[in-house]
Amino acid sequence: MDPSTDTAFHALLTGSHRRLVGRALGPEPDRGAAWLYAEAPFAVLAHDLGPDPRFVYANRAAQACFGYAWSEIVGMPSRLSAEAPDRAERQRLLDAVARDGFVAGYAGIRIDRSGRRFPIADGVVWQLIDADGVLHGQAATFPPPPG
Repeated sequence: MDPSTDTAFHALLTGSHRRLVGRALGPEPDRGAAWLYAEAPFAVLAHDLGPDPRFVYANRAAQACFGYAWSEIVGMPSRLSAEAPDRAERQRLLDAVARDGFVAGYAGIRIDRSGRRFPIADGVVWQLIDADGVLHGQAATFPPPPG
């Protein structure tokens, strides 16, 4: 997938966010897949439905937060974005999203490629559900941490 041109995945991300959260994903929703991937000033990540869900999308803001290139983060188990002691809390969040469709106002600690811990605040996590009601995974967005 080329994240800057994949209009189907962009529609899944933005459409499911609008339907479940009730607002556009970002202030400029009509700028398209290229804008969301390369220029959006907020992080967006998504993982699949596998038994150990793996990232299938990470825009450049998310790549910068976690310190991975696209080729490194896509395919990585999403649980590795949190340290082992924080994974139970992360799983509770994902279970709440599965139950409720989305969770807003999420805050937590994540870990980047080098092992540096960083805070996430004011995050939104939602189910990736297409227009036909088919579940594809979960996605998250959050503003980059300060500094």
